[in-house]
Amino acid sequence: MTNTEPASYCFFQSLEPRPATRACFDRDYLIYAKTGALRVTINGESWLLAPSFAAWVPANTPMLVEISKPVTACSILARPGFCTLMPNTPIAFQMSPMTRHMVQHCKEWGKDNDHPPEAENFFQALLNACAALANSAIDIKRPFSHDPVLQKAIDFSDAHLSKKITAQDVARATNQSERTIQRRFSQNLGITWSQLVTQLRMIHGVQLLAEGDLSIIQISGECGYQSLSAFNRAFLKFANCTPSEFRKTLE
Repeated sequence: MTNTEPASYCFFQSLEPRPATRACFDRDYLIYAKTGALRVTINGESWLLAPSFAAWVPANTPMLVEISKPVTACSILARPGFCTLMPNTPIAFQMSPMTRHMVQHCKEWGKDNDHPPEAENFFQALLNACAALANSAIDIKRPFSHDPVLQKAIDFSDAHLSKKITAQDVARATNQSERTIQRRFSQNLGITWSQLVTQLRMIHGVQLLAEGDLSIIQISGECGYQSLSAFNRAFLKFANCTPSEFRKTLE
């Protein structure tokens, strides 16, 4: 890092799918994919960052980045300590409509571009707004396993969230007995398959609520719930607020 580099700048670029790649930056990094999705894994914890999700990665933190679909990255890199309100550990969180618009607004303020006079204050305000979101973030970590059979079970479950699937369906899809697949979940992830599906459904619900295109009752169905009341109860337990209350926090 040289003294001529701005305190903070935007990285805006289209990226093609790629396998997991090791990365480490000497700047604090707000990773945000405007379109597409990417997986970030740090110290064995993994987040799938679909649109409306972001991850905060402090400087000099090794990570694995995997891009499964074409991505338009619109991220912020800041000098360490530029934003003192951000946590000093990695975290993923839901971006609000305001912060998503702010990131989009500064997409031309790259590392080698001329910045307008207000740029540094704008980046400071953006990261402070993100800090408020990060400090009240709900857990959106997506379960991940290095066990290929278990990961196949996770992927199968994730692909069928809107349907009434059972552990037996998952066992059949992975060519395992139901007892074996349940034991693998308990030993490898420390949760039951049922708990996994609930976690995946809630994360999917958070994403759909943020996108704002569907009504809450439609989102309930997309997440595999037969009734709105069942979805509301599950979401309240997960996020400590109802789906309607959560959506209002993003306005």
